[in-house]
Amino acid sequence: MQPEAEVTIARLGSAGDGVAETPEGPVFLAGTLPGERVLARMAGRRGEGQAAEPLEIRAASPDRVAPPCPHFLVECGACALQHWAMPAYAAWKRARLVDALERAGQPATPVAEMVIAAPNTRRRADLALKRLQGGAMALGFHQRGSAAVADLATCHVLDPVLVALFRPLRELLRRMPALKREGSAVLNLLDSGPDLLLRTDGPLDAPQRAMLAAFGTAHGIPRIAWALKDGPVENAAQAGPVRLDLSGVSVAPPPGAFLQAAPEGEAAIIAAVLAGLSAQKLPVRARIADLYAGIGTLSFPLSARGRVAAYEGDAAAVAALDAGARKAGGRVEAIRRDLAYRPLLPAELNAFGAVVLDPPYAGAAEQVAQITRSKVPVVIYVSCNPVALARDAAALVKAGFKAVSAVPVDQFRWSPHLESVVSFRR
Repeated sequence: MQPEAEVTIARLGSAGDGVAETPEGPVFLAGTLPGERVLARMAGRRGEGQAAEPLEIRAASPDRVAPPCPHFLVECGACALQHWAMPAYAAWKRARLVDALERAGQPATPVAEMVIAAPNTRRRADLALKRLQGGAMALGFHQRGSAAVADLATCHVLDPVLVALFRPLRELLRRMPALKREGSAVLNLLDSGPDLLLRTDGPLDAPQRAMLAAFGTAHGIPRIAWALKDGPVENAAQAGPVRLDLSGVSVAPPPGAFLQAAPEGEAAIIAAVLAGLSAQKLPVRARIADLYAGIGTLSFPLSARGRVAAYEGDAAAVAALDAGARKAGGRVEAIRRDLAYRPLLPAELNAFGAVVLDPPYAGAAEQVAQITRSKVPVVIYVSCNPVALARDAAALVKAGFKAVSAVPVDQFRWSPHLESVVSFRR
């Protein structure tokens, strides 16, 4: 293919790039939309095709809009689709769930309209840190396809409370010798305020701990945790307790804990899970297994429908879940178990009237294989990856399950990521 060529975008790929089909294979162009004619400069191989840089949009899609963020595609690689009008964007994302169910052999599954989290509501950010030449500090998300860090002044996805910390946190880190070259900062917005987990590539001495304590007091951060690279986490400065309300239960999440990205998305996922259970008419005293339970986001609302055994592999998350469960009256039992290595076996699963699972991005192939051999009648699968969902759902369908409802949830606005809740029964 010529170094520069005009191509027509046929569709969007799973990463949100425009895809042009050519005799030499697919060409991937970030920031383009279906139907557009684009002058592109080829930029090297990418899988079975080529990556390319759009030089000029010669015929724009009627669904193209001005992106709200000045960092979009110029520096920051976190968002991929701010340039697409919301109706077309929402239809594409919903279609990804429809396609996953079709590939699993369930084309007739009713799929609800998508729940889309509003801008400026995301409450978790995993920020990259990089010391620049001259000692300045870059703080932000990685640039697209690069290890370089986009130094962000604003963000239209994150809650403004977190965005307001960018500038002072950048200034603090600039003065800290513990950040030699690179690190990370995980910001979670809890009900007690922002929570910070800082990872650096140098040690943290007593004067720097005092700096963190002063920073936390000045900016309403009750707890600042720290770790050397990927080492164990410790509390570097704590001025007060941390808490997060999960369906009426107060939980103290560990530093850097996984949270559902947006409160609106969390509420939609819980509502879909509970609706899926209600439709199955479980016995009043049915036991429910909550697999990959985290800190109990689903465990506590599920406990209103039956006794819950909550399985989670991370020790800190299990401890937080267990403490919350004890305060909530004991209808949730927290159990530490790494389901990737020790999935529940059929004999264990047969004790439950329903299984709810919210696995990581790679899905739950081993655990699903055990579920298919069990007598469990109801499975509710919370997915963050349509590809893994299609694979795991196909295994369930082969074992006699039928997908009876599906709800797409967009917690990661303007990204290609899609979450969904699919209810199965047999």
